[in-house]
Amino acid sequence: MPLTLKSTVTADGAMLSDPTRFVAPAGVAPESLFDPSYWQSRGELHRVRRGRGAAWFVATESGDWVLRHYRRGGALAARMSMDRYVWMGESRVRAFEEFALLSELHASGLPVPAPIAARYRRGWFSYRCDLITQRIPEAEPLSELLQRSRLEPPVWKAVGDTVARLHQFGVDHADLNANNILLDRHGVISVLDFDRGRIRLPGDWREANLRRLERSFRKVVRRLPPDRFTAADWQALLRAYRRVAQSAS
Repeated sequence: MPLTLKSTVTADGAMLSDPTRFVAPAGVAPESLFDPSYWQSRGELHRVRRGRGAAWFVATESGDWVLRHYRRGGALAARMSMDRYVWMGESRVRAFEEFALLSELHASGLPVPAPIAARYRRGWFSYRCDLITQRIPEAEPLSELLQRSRLEPPVWKAVGDTVARLHQFGVDHADLNANNILLDRHGVISVLDFDRGRIRLPGDWREANLRRLERSFRKVVRRLPPDRFTAADWQALLRAYRRVAQSAS
């Protein structure tokens, strides 16, 4: 079912939210829910170590959330401004774009986190932005799991299945890597961080996604025992990916 969105104008920007999930306690301004210091004061803030952005887990009455503040990548961009983006209109706000994409994917039954809320704050010619999503329960990134042990063949198959499903839907993930793919205790794969992602017609971008993913796994295991990621593991992933692609065609 498509998500019903609530749009709210703020003093220096705007917010989008799922009104069934994004509910501030009595006497608390909704914008406070984007502020890490608010959650820290309640003892409910936990820093997430992965990724280039600033991200935290927070506990709420409606479940655990992930609060992410967008930060720029690249040495030059980071030196100019760690978290400001050039204002090109509300439709181009990074957090709003990712919120809209997640809304579509989640409503279609794809394994992505449910979007909770997004906001931006304007400057003269720039903006800052934040996104809140539902936390995937009892799940860890493949990059962290590989640090501890090798992954069994069913996991690699599940990863291939999941990436193929996203590609069949036309999802071009701009940064598909081992940090952004989670495995829960039931063996279910989920995919995170769709910043700059988009829906596209079939094309070479699918192979580019897969190449990026393979490079990511090789980087993660560079100083780990050689059995953590093998050629056989990658082939198991690709076979599962191709089975889904062939059945869809």
